[in-house]
Amino acid sequence: MEAFKTIEKILGEIDAEAPQDLAQLETYRIRYLGTKNIIKPLFAEMRSVPNDQKKAYGLALNKLKTKAEDKFQILKGQLQDQADQSASSARDLSLPAGIQNKGSRHPISIVMDRMIDIFDKIGFVVAEEREIEDDWHNFTAMNTPADHPARDMQDTFYLKNSTTELLRTHTSSVQARVMMTQQPPIRIIAPGRVYRNETISARSHCQFHQIEGLYVDEHVSFADMKQTLLYFAREMYGPKTNIRLRPSYFPFTEPSAEMDVWLGTDTETTKKLTKGTGWLEVLGCGMVDPNVLTNCNIDPEKYTGFAFGIGIERSAMQKYGISDIRLLFENDVRFLRQFSTVI
Repeated sequence: MEAFKTIEKILGEIDAEAPQDLAQLETYRIRYLGTKNIIKPLFAEMRSVPNDQKKAYGLALNKLKTKAEDKFQILKGQLQDQADQSASSARDLSLPAGIQNKGSRHPISIVMDRMIDIFDKIGFVVAEEREIEDDWHNFTAMNTPADHPARDMQDTFYLKNSTTELLRTHTSSVQARVMMTQQPPIRIIAPGRVYRNETISARSHCQFHQIEGLYVDEHVSFADMKQTLLYFAREMYGPKTNIRLRPSYFPFTEPSAEMDVWLGTDTETTKKLTKGTGWLEVLGCGMVDPNVLTNCNIDPEKYTGFAFGIGIERSAMQKYGISDIRLLFENDVRFLRQFSTVI
């Protein structure tokens, strides 16, 4: 029968095939295994084969297809090995290595790591938590009443179709979670990214970074907080740095204060940074409000504590003379390369 003769003829052709390289092997694949290969039409001939020969014809076809596939795999392995060996022998091992482009640390990471290192030396442990928070840990636990302006939808990014889930507005929520699961003494810092629905400009952004600190124990005083922050300022800005504390208000601390560091007015840069006063505001702080301790199941009659929050972007901008906060978030390689030699 003619169909059987065609199978025998193609089997002979496959036996005779001897591709010498991968390009010739690809020609083999297209001819015998491609979408329009010469074997495929033979399967359509099955309907014209007498019934008593269909089984034999099917076995012959399968043998043909298997032979074509097996030979392709064997040849592929052999020719690929030859190509790899040829490429290897063609390499000039005496040539110098190519220049590897090195990345650089981001100024925010540099400043944040520096601050973490400063507080680590006096026993503060890093605590990290989720960026998607619930209303209780972000606001209620921190003594922020339901009618406080910070809860307004214009200030906070709430998740779609939710009034209780939000992008955290500060890392104080980390403090709440730690106090809920750990009894004093507590001495932590909480670095991380936070979000507020603010207009993006040269001086503000809808996302930024904070390091918040918390120390809760028996007999913790305002003087303890002042000395801790003076230590931080002198480690961060220089050993002769002076600070001042100004009365302020935060719902989760009482009394509350803003801390400024003295930069002086000797240069145009310091005059611009300090608006001519010589003082630069760097953080907010205060004694933990007893209501916060109560909310987190800590006895305010036995324990006291202080907390503080530092804006990383402001410190990075001051340290490196960056005039526009947007540069810190735009991933401009020209800007980031400036920090490739910073350790």
